[in-house]
Amino acid sequence: MRAQLVGLPDGSPIRLAKPTSNLFRFRDPAPVNALDVSAFTRVLHVDPTTRTADVGGMTTYENLVDATLPHGLMPTVVPQLRTITIGGAVAGLGIESSSFRAGMPHEAVLELEILTPDGDIVLATPDNEHRDLFFGFPNSYGTLGYALRLRIELAPTRPFVALRHIGYGSAAECASAIDEVCADPEIDFVDGTVFAGNEMYLTLGRFTDSAPRVSDYTGGRIYYHSVRDRAEDYLTTRDYLWRWDTDWFWCSKALGAQHPLVRRLWPRRYLRSDVYRRIVALDRRYELSARVDRVLGRPVREPVIQDIEVPLGRLAEFLEFFDDEIGIRPVWLCPVRLRESHGWPLYPMPPGELFVNVGFWATVPLGHGEGPGHHNRLIERKVTELGGHKSLYSDSYFTEDEFWLRYDGGTYRKLKEIYDPRGRLPDLYAKCVGNQ
Repeated sequence: MRAQLVGLPDGSPIRLAKPTSNLFRFRDPAPVNALDVSAFTRVLHVDPTTRTADVGGMTTYENLVDATLPHGLMPTVVPQLRTITIGGAVAGLGIESSSFRAGMPHEAVLELEILTPDGDIVLATPDNEHRDLFFGFPNSYGTLGYALRLRIELAPTRPFVALRHIGYGSAAECASAIDEVCADPEIDFVDGTVFAGNEMYLTLGRFTDSAPRVSDYTGGRIYYHSVRDRAEDYLTTRDYLWRWDTDWFWCSKALGAQHPLVRRLWPRRYLRSDVYRRIVALDRRYELSARVDRVLGRPVREPVIQDIEVPLGRLAEFLEFFDDEIGIRPVWLCPVRLRESHGWPLYPMPPGELFVNVGFWATVPLGHGEGPGHHNRLIERKVTELGGHKSLYSDSYFTEDEFWLRYDGGTYRKLKEIYDPRGRLPDLYAKCVGNQ
């Protein structure tokens, strides 16, 4: 891989030949000279004694979980979708229902081997000469280099997860409950689903050694329906970790995969987020849905696919704004608190403060005089006003000055000068806003 990188002519675009992607900044397919990363897709070693694993940077969480669960272990945070890679979750951030206590995936990293744009391979740890790169790598989105190997901490598991779905009639009531349950040491997982302004649920999970019954949401039954229908439930730990993947949360509905007839005909092995994402990519590339909408005289629709975090105390205010201005339902809630006290410069969240991630993934019709990015820009402004942050895996509309204020441009530029002095990779703004 290093030889491929060094051999690329100056000025050539540098891309990874990855078979899957979970980004929603759609670009042209990777060129034929994209870097072959197939050697970095494996779990290299699991140590049950130290509860650590050495992992290739392009390893999917699906493969990582399959390697660790037989040892009664799992990554401290397992992002919701099977084909998210560990290198992607560290360079682009990740979150899940253990994040209220375990933070984000990069907080479990002990060391990183990184291939820099000039072809150097550096070992970055929290306390060696590359410590600034270690702390600046999260949220750099592959603009400072690529993680080839990571050593990560693992967490103990049990065979099953017992779930309780608790309903609330207002965002204020739900926020108060989040504060309470996140302080409960008996709870292992917390996330939530908002169906309406007066109908929202928190799902509380705890590990258990036995279960009176086990549900299966990998085929005909749909997990998010159960949040409304069942007060209690049980899943195997593996099925719990992938409970959202089968239907891409609820987004498979837009592709017809939840229609009873289609569901019976759709092979179970293709009920997966990566399959749905490829369908959406084809639709975006060839503008199939947009053409149908034009023929039928429907308004142009804007993709509003985002994950944002706001402080817990501002959650109700954000959801009220979101109802008034955007109107997407359902949305996902996930409490998150940084585990480490030092913080991470390119995604500056105050350590110790409880935030709530709000995830929403749909399209919204544009009204008269509303241009592309209208709703996304409203969301960006509101999140900033509330002291929150926005993930960069999808479309962004910040000006360059706005962007660098939010994502610590000073620290980033110093890292770029050290590890990519020739500018072989685009900078973070060019990649995440300019879509380079």
